[in-house]
Amino acid sequence: MATWNSRGLRGSLLEEMINRTNEKYRQKKLALIQKIPTPITPVRMDQTTRQITLAYFERRSTVDYIGAVQGIPVCFDAKECRTDQFPIQNIHEHQVVFMQDFEDQGGVSFLIIYFSVRNRYFYLPFTDLITFWNRSKTGHEKHFSIAELDPDYEIACNGFLLNYLDPLQRDLLTRPGG
Repeated sequence: MATWNSRGLRGSLLEEMINRTNEKYRQKKLALIQKIPTPITPVRMDQTTRQITLAYFERRSTVDYIGAVQGIPVCFDAKECRTDQFPIQNIHEHQVVFMQDFEDQGGVSFLIIYFSVRNRYFYLPFTDLITFWNRSKTGHEKHFSIAELDPDYEIACNGFLLNYLDPLQRDLLTRPGG
Protein backbone atom coordinates (compact mmCIF):
# COMPACT_ATOMS: atom_id res chain seq x y z
CA MET A 1 0.00 0.00 0.00
CA ALA A 2 1.29 3.48 -0.84
CA THR A 3 2.55 5.67 1.97
CA TRP A 4 2.87 9.40 2.44
CA ASN A 5 5.61 11.28 4.24
CA SER A 6 4.96 14.94 4.96
CA ARG A 7 7.24 17.13 2.82
CA GLY A 8 6.10 20.59 3.81
CA LEU A 9 2.60 20.59 2.30
CA ARG A 10 3.86 20.79 -1.28
CA GLY A 11 1.22 22.33 -3.55
CA SER A 12 -0.86 23.63 -0.65
CA LEU A 13 -0.55 27.27 -1.79
CA LEU A 14 -1.84 26.36 -5.25
CA GLU A 15 -4.75 24.44 -3.74
CA GLU A 16 -5.51 27.31 -1.37
CA MET A 17 -5.65 29.69 -4.34
CA ILE A 18 -7.98 27.33 -6.21
CA ASN A 19 -10.16 26.91 -3.12
CA ARG A 20 -10.49 30.70 -2.74
CA THR A 21 -11.24 31.05 -6.44
CA ASN A 22 -13.89 28.33 -6.23
CA GLU A 23 -15.51 30.07 -3.27
CA LYS A 24 -15.69 33.34 -5.26
CA TYR A 25 -17.16 31.46 -8.23
CA ARG A 26 -19.76 29.90 -5.90
CA GLN A 27 -20.66 33.27 -4.36
CA LYS A 28 -21.13 34.76 -7.83
CA LYS A 29 -23.13 31.67 -8.89
CA LEU A 30 -20.68 31.00 -11.72
CA ALA A 31 -19.64 27.52 -10.62
CA LEU A 32 -19.90 24.95 -7.87
CA ILE A 33 -16.60 23.10 -7.52
CA GLN A 34 -15.64 20.89 -4.59
CA LYS A 35 -12.24 19.74 -3.39
CA ILE A 36 -12.07 15.95 -3.20
CA PRO A 37 -10.05 14.94 -0.13
CA THR A 38 -7.43 12.23 -0.48
CA PRO A 39 -8.34 9.50 1.99
CA ILE A 40 -5.38 8.68 4.27
CA THR A 41 -4.89 6.71 7.47
CA PRO A 42 -2.37 8.23 9.89
CA VAL A 43 0.43 5.92 11.04
CA ARG A 44 2.64 8.34 12.97
CA MET A 45 1.97 11.77 14.46
CA ASP A 46 4.23 14.40 15.95
CA GLN A 47 2.73 14.74 19.42
CA THR A 48 4.09 18.25 19.98
CA THR A 49 2.57 19.75 16.80
CA ARG A 50 -0.26 17.21 16.39
CA GLN A 51 0.63 16.88 12.70
CA ILE A 52 0.63 13.66 10.71
CA THR A 53 4.21 12.71 9.76
CA LEU A 54 3.52 9.30 8.19
CA ALA A 55 0.33 7.90 6.69
CA TYR A 56 -0.86 5.49 4.01
CA PHE A 57 -3.37 6.09 1.27
CA GLU A 58 -6.57 4.14 1.82
CA ARG A 59 -7.33 4.04 -1.89
CA ARG A 60 -6.31 5.80 -5.08
CA SER A 61 -7.74 9.24 -5.50
CA THR A 62 -9.08 10.38 -8.85
CA VAL A 63 -8.78 14.15 -9.26
CA ASP A 64 -8.50 17.06 -6.85
CA TYR A 65 -11.69 18.90 -7.87
CA ILE A 66 -15.08 18.08 -9.35
CA GLY A 67 -18.24 20.07 -9.94
CA ALA A 68 -20.20 22.09 -12.48
CA VAL A 69 -19.68 25.38 -14.29
CA GLN A 70 -22.93 26.83 -15.62
CA GLY A 71 -24.35 23.32 -15.95
CA ILE A 72 -21.21 21.79 -17.50
CA PRO A 73 -19.63 18.98 -15.46
CA VAL A 74 -15.92 19.57 -14.86
CA CYS A 75 -13.12 17.74 -13.10
CA PHE A 76 -9.52 18.76 -12.74
CA ASP A 77 -6.32 18.14 -10.89
CA ALA A 78 -3.88 20.75 -9.58
CA LYS A 79 -0.17 20.16 -10.16
CA GLU A 80 2.95 22.13 -9.34
CA CYS A 81 6.27 22.06 -11.14
CA ARG A 82 9.56 23.63 -10.01
CA THR A 83 11.22 23.59 -13.44
CA ASP A 84 10.28 24.45 -17.03
CA GLN A 85 9.56 20.78 -17.71
CA PHE A 86 6.58 18.93 -16.26
CA PRO A 87 7.24 15.19 -15.68
CA ILE A 88 4.46 12.96 -17.00
CA GLN A 89 5.12 10.63 -14.02
CA ASN A 90 3.40 13.29 -11.85
CA ILE A 91 0.13 12.23 -13.47
CA HIS A 92 -1.03 8.75 -12.55
CA GLU A 93 -2.61 6.35 -15.01
CA HIS A 94 -5.77 5.96 -12.91
CA GLN A 95 -6.20 9.76 -13.06
CA VAL A 96 -5.91 9.78 -16.85
CA VAL A 97 -8.40 6.90 -17.08
CA PHE A 98 -10.86 8.73 -14.79
CA MET A 99 -10.50 11.96 -16.77
CA GLN A 100 -11.04 10.09 -20.06
CA ASP A 101 -14.14 8.39 -18.65
CA PHE A 102 -15.37 11.80 -17.44
CA GLU A 103 -14.86 13.25 -20.93
CA ASP A 104 -16.65 10.25 -22.47
CA GLN A 105 -19.67 11.11 -20.29
CA GLY A 106 -19.79 14.65 -21.68
CA GLY A 107 -17.75 16.34 -18.97
CA VAL A 108 -14.67 18.53 -19.27
CA SER A 109 -11.37 17.40 -17.74
CA PHE A 110 -8.23 19.45 -17.39
CA LEU A 111 -5.17 20.21 -15.27
CA ILE A 112 -4.18 23.46 -13.62
CA ILE A 113 -0.39 23.54 -13.55
CA TYR A 114 1.69 26.04 -11.63
CA PHE A 115 5.24 26.48 -12.92
CA SER A 116 6.72 27.97 -9.75
CA VAL A 117 10.09 28.69 -11.39
CA ARG A 118 8.26 31.14 -13.70
CA ASN A 119 5.36 32.04 -11.40
CA ARG A 120 2.97 31.11 -14.24
CA TYR A 121 -0.29 29.15 -14.17
CA PHE A 122 -1.68 27.14 -17.08
CA TYR A 123 -4.91 25.39 -17.94
CA LEU A 124 -4.02 22.14 -19.74
CA PRO A 125 -6.99 20.81 -21.75
CA PHE A 126 -7.48 17.05 -21.61
CA THR A 127 -6.80 16.79 -25.37
CA ASP A 128 -3.30 18.21 -24.82
CA LEU A 129 -2.75 16.10 -21.71
CA ILE A 130 -3.61 12.89 -23.55
CA THR A 131 -1.28 13.89 -26.42
CA PHE A 132 1.63 14.36 -24.00
CA TRP A 133 0.63 11.17 -22.12
CA ASN A 134 0.53 9.04 -25.29
CA ARG A 135 3.79 10.56 -26.54
CA SER A 136 5.53 9.53 -23.30
CA LYS A 137 4.21 5.97 -23.63
CA THR A 138 5.67 5.53 -27.12
CA GLY A 139 9.34 6.07 -26.28
CA HIS A 140 9.40 9.84 -26.62
CA GLU A 141 9.86 12.55 -23.99
CA LYS A 142 8.67 11.65 -20.48
CA HIS A 143 7.82 15.31 -19.90
CA PHE A 144 6.49 18.38 -21.65
CA SER A 145 7.89 21.86 -21.41
CA ILE A 146 6.22 25.14 -20.58
CA ALA A 147 7.17 26.28 -24.11
CA GLU A 148 4.90 23.55 -25.57
CA LEU A 149 1.83 24.95 -23.83
CA ASP A 150 -0.59 27.22 -25.66
CA PRO A 151 -0.15 30.78 -24.31
CA ASP A 152 -3.91 31.31 -24.78
CA TYR A 153 -4.39 28.86 -21.91
CA GLU A 154 -2.30 30.80 -19.41
CA ILE A 155 -4.41 31.56 -16.34
CA ALA A 156 -4.61 35.14 -15.14
CA CYS A 157 -3.74 35.49 -11.47
CA ASN A 158 -5.24 38.30 -9.42
CA GLY A 159 -3.80 38.15 -5.92
CA PHE A 160 -4.99 34.82 -4.56
CA LEU A 161 -7.54 34.19 -7.32
CA LEU A 162 -6.94 32.18 -10.49
CA ASN A 163 -9.38 32.94 -13.29
CA TYR A 164 -9.52 29.50 -14.90
CA LEU A 165 -13.00 30.08 -16.36
CA ASP A 166 -11.57 32.08 -19.29
CA PRO A 167 -9.36 29.24 -20.56
CA LEU A 168 -12.19 26.79 -19.83
CA GLN A 169 -14.37 28.87 -22.17
CA ARG A 170 -11.63 28.72 -24.84
CA ASP A 171 -11.47 24.94 -24.39
CA LEU A 172 -15.24 24.62 -24.82
CA LEU A 173 -15.13 26.67 -28.03
CA THR A 174 -12.59 24.24 -29.57
CA ARG A 175 -14.85 21.24 -29.00
CA PRO A 176 -17.39 19.92 -31.50
CA GLY A 177 -20.55 22.01 -31.24
CA GLY A 178 -18.61 24.74 -29.39
